[in-house]
Amino acid sequence: MFQLLRKLLKTVMQSSWMIWERIFSFISRFRSSHISRFGICTVMIKKHRGECILCEDSTVIQNGDLVGELHLDNETILKLIRSEGPDRAALKIARLARKSMLQICRAYEDQSEFSKVSALVGITLLHRGLTHGLGFEHQAMKPDLFQKLTTSYLRMLLSVMHPDGKSRIDRRTELLVPMMLIHTRSSLLKRFSMADKRPSREEGHTVLVSAAVEA
Repeated sequence: MFQLLRKLLKTVMQSSWMIWERIFSFISRFRSSHISRFGICTVMIKKHRGECILCEDSTVIQNGDLVGELHLDNETILKLIRSEGPDRAALKIARLARKSMLQICRAYEDQSEFSKVSALVGITLLHRGLTHGLGFEHQAMKPDLFQKLTTSYLRMLLSVMHPDGKSRIDRRTELLVPMMLIHTRSSLLKRFSMADKRPSREEGHTVLVSAAVEA
């Protein structure tokens, strides 16, 4: 009986969270100059606000530069976790994310809306799987109020989305620190421009759960 009630409560929490995400997605449209959907990912083009970011390939993202803000479709991820289980869902999500990155790369090459976008950026707790499987560089967030709020928000999201819920957070609290993920235009094109012409291979085995900024 207790397990049934716990499962019901989890379902209610997840459904409530998805409603909030739809509301947030609608509001976010007013913060972006352009929004495109690429499979499991959405990219919002907006101006970078804040300090300059020096990337590994020496690209400098300056205040006011256009960036593509990367968001994963948490509703699709949740459906996959429910239907496939976390392990099989992780593999499927990794494949879907790679396909999305190929589509995003083509947009950076061909679509006029992306012609002046200098980088693809996001924030997530699960940066290890993303950097290994998709080639993102990651940088620590500045320890300020925004970083603290982002940490709390993403940990709450993970506790709602993951089958183990809060117990997963409690076991790995020190590892669940949000990182900024970055692909500069150059690194994105270098990694994915010809990727669909090379033999594919399975990369990454992590459930790629992130929240709207994923900033």
